[in-house]
Amino acid sequence: MESLKYDLTNTPLREVNQFLHSDASLLNGKHIEINNPNGAHHIAVGLKSEATVTIHGHAGYYAAGMNQIADVTIEGSVGSGVAENMMSGRVHVKGFASNAAGATANGGLLVIDGDAGLRCGISLKGADIVVGGSVGSFSAFMAQAGNMVILGDAGEGLGDSIYEARLFVRGKVKSLGADCEVKTMGAEDRKILVDLLERSGHSDVSPESFTLYGSARTLYHFNVAKSGAY
Repeated sequence: MESLKYDLTNTPLREVNQFLHSDASLLNGKHIEINNPNGAHHIAVGLKSEATVTIHGHAGYYAAGMNQIADVTIEGSVGSGVAENMMSGRVHVKGFASNAAGATANGGLLVIDGDAGLRCGISLKGADIVVGGSVGSFSAFMAQAGNMVILGDAGEGLGDSIYEARLFVRGKVKSLGADCEVKTMGAEDRKILVDLLERSGHSDVSPESFTLYGSARTLYHFNVAKSGAY
């Protein structure tokens, strides 16, 4: 695989991102390495090619946001909104992810080796998220579709106002949000969990150690008798 290297101490990020937005035929199958990111915001956003991008260090806000097809690895921690509105492809964070990781993501796989902050997977719309550590409060808030695997603990209000997403949690949950409840894990659910554990590098973790959470479906229709609860 052909490798191209950029150093953000010498090359402006705008120039690097412009190159990453080149015609897909020029980028497909290439490996782009970005050195000395030093927490810069919006690195590798909106990619639409089958390129492999490695960011050697920490990235700022919205790293790999709106990703399509590309495979992006961040060898450090990231600020808010990593892989925000991702459509497809894969984003791998080898450190900690701050708030709203994977927000509104429609497809693809987001892997976070460390912990994730508040609102991880907020308004998730079909992507898969695997967190090797714990997640902060109000994660999966209004999650509509997709799957979230948490190998650590979850903070307050997990899955508040959840729709049809699946939440697999191995550790403790501080509290569940409105309309989120423990579900029975069926054969299809288990198959999805096993697949995500394998794809995220956690094939040695037993799927039996997870609890499945999902929607109780009591908020789908307005009930005037319970209007005080809304």
